[in-house]
Amino acid sequence: MKVVIANISHSKYAEIICETIEESAKVRGTGIAQRTPEYIIKKISTGDAVIAIENDEFAGFCYIETWDNASFVVNSGLIVHPNYRNQGLAKTIKKKILEYSKEKYPDSKIFGITTGLAVLKINYELGYQPVTFSELTTDEAFWNGCRTCKNFDVLTRTERKMCLCTGMLYDPKHEKNLKTHKYNSKVLSRLKRIKQALFLKKNNK
Repeated sequence: MKVVIANISHSKYAEIICETIEESAKVRGTGIAQRTPEYIIKKISTGDAVIAIENDEFAGFCYIETWDNASFVVNSGLIVHPNYRNQGLAKTIKKKILEYSKEKYPDSKIFGITTGLAVLKINYELGYQPVTFSELTTDEAFWNGCRTCKNFDVLTRTERKMCLCTGMLYDPKHEKNLKTHKYNSKVLSRLKRIKQALFLKKNNK
């Protein structure tokens, strides 16, 4: 298995990357911002993505976006093909792109928003901390990317203060990123359940 910085030769995987992201969202039953093959190719060609390949077959992917004049960086679109799941590949990809992001944008804060408990776990183990949306980018272009998510109405109803996604932030200059803490699955699981219950209650009114 090779986990490398993507280059133009990997553009041929754009279609399957998009299909895998979409199918994963359907299986989980969660909202997700849609991506197009053209957008994925752009990220690959500019060297802003990491891809996992085994024997010339697509295994996993993640890309970089910058916001607020690169003061914020997002590692987005993390996906692992079903044939390669449950092998620790997602964490390998996230670790690779986190290190690459810190190298490429050393002064930037790195963040992500996700509904997936597995991704929350990986982020926490890599040094991310759960934060409110107010601590993330204010760039309208980033939040407009949520329009294709089925939960966008939740985001707008709360005036972009919260959603089913949880925000997580990695600040390279913050001492809390030292990897001395242990992942508390019960805490984040409870956080996810509370948010889901809250919004389900609102939706049923």
